Amino acid sequence: MEPVAAFPQTSRRPATPLAGAITVPGDKSISHRALMFAGLAVGETRISGLLEGEDVLRTAAAMRALGATVERTGPGAWRASGPGIGGLQSPDDVLDMGNSGTAARLLCGILASHDIFAVMTGDASLRRRPMRRVIDPLGATGAVFTAREGGRLPLSVRGTAEAMPLSYRLPVASAQVKSALLLAGLNARGVTEIEEPEPTRDHSENMLRHFGAEVDVVSHGTGKLIRLRGQPELRGADVVVPGDPSSAAFPIVAALIVPGSRVTIEGVGLNPLRTGLFLTLREMGAAIEIVNAREAGGEPVGDLIVTASDLRAVDVPADRAPSMIDEYPILAVACAMARGTSRLRGLAELRVKESDRLAATLAMLAANGVKAHVEDDDLVIAGGGARGGATVATHMDHRLAMSALVLGLATETPVTIDDARFIDTSFPGFLPLMRGLGAAIEAAA
Repeated sequence: MEPVAAFPQTSRRPATPLAGAITVPGDKSISHRALMFAGLAVGETRISGLLEGEDVLRTAAAMRALGATVERTGPGAWRASGPGIGGLQSPDDVLDMGNSGTAARLLCGILASHDIFAVMTGDASLRRRPMRRVIDPLGATGAVFTAREGGRLPLSVRGTAEAMPLSYRLPVASAQVKSALLLAGLNARGVTEIEEPEPTRDHSENMLRHFGAEVDVVSHGTGKLIRLRGQPELRGADVVVPGDPSSAAFPIVAALIVPGSRVTIEGVGLNPLRTGLFLTLREMGAAIEIVNAREAGGEPVGDLIVTASDLRAVDVPADRAPSMIDEYPILAVACAMARGTSRLRGLAELRVKESDRLAATLAMLAANGVKAHVEDDDLVIAGGGARGGATVATHMDHRLAMSALVLGLATETPVTIDDARFIDTSFPGFLPLMRGLGAAIEAAA
């Protein structure tokens, strides 16, 4: 098979301010979970606004391979139904999760508590990412995992017919690990209990209740204690997926740093455990107005009006990281354009994303003339603008690619990325959407 050619792109300062009203693709975290829970539930679930990026499509294919009915009925519209808790079957082939760490880790939870055998792999990037944080605690259910050195894909799973409920304290805040354990607990007899040291995104808890599971959440120290009663009768329940706040981050920061811009982003999810970036940008002086606040599918939603702003430096506490872990590369772009020196604290988790995202973000800034350095797990960024002129190595990381293109909209000279193909894993249509607002992004010469 011929290798797919790279797709380099260049961004530069636009001739006019960014302007317009847009919607961003559906929330990726909710889209993954909607397909998984619908594929476990008895009865039909209609899903609207589903993110149709490559990551989520891998989840759809995996649930289909496990025996669920999953089909697309229109743009963003899907229909799914399942055999009920415990009714999934062994797949006929290897489950290829592409670039999606979320899909791979959550699926481990489903596989662990079903009496099936499966093998899971992914692309080169995903095969480098650690899975032991999930498979080690899941082993207590009775499931057997066999993986490459370091707990990396490919891995095989021999699930158990008599899954034991788990009682586990997360060593670090991780919504993916928490969700994997909850998914395993669905087919365990008894109560699965998970303690998280800091609150993380709670889409799994919200959606479990939406499908009929019994989930109790109580405050516990600085974090929360989550209890799930196993073997519920999940029933199909329609889901409306809000716009992904992690995707909205890119046009938001672009509007803030391109002078004179004013952009409206409609229907964005505003779950308070996902909006750390919005809080941080407001602390920097960003003009972000929330209008038409409402609820959709158990999640808060609103429209954002973003106006170009004179940003100032910020010191972001480490305990805010769980609510904005995917947004640090684009926050780093905002900090580069702000007045003063910013410090983003507690970013160890970024070292095990699609790339070593902390090192890659630092390299992106440095290559474009921004003074920045890492102290332990903190990223320190001297603001005041960026020279640009570099070609950024994206390392198959979609968020790094989009961040670099947004940076180029405000640098003295254009910024090029080596490959834009991977952007579609989380934000299909990113390039035409940004061009529609007036962004000067084009194929690299």
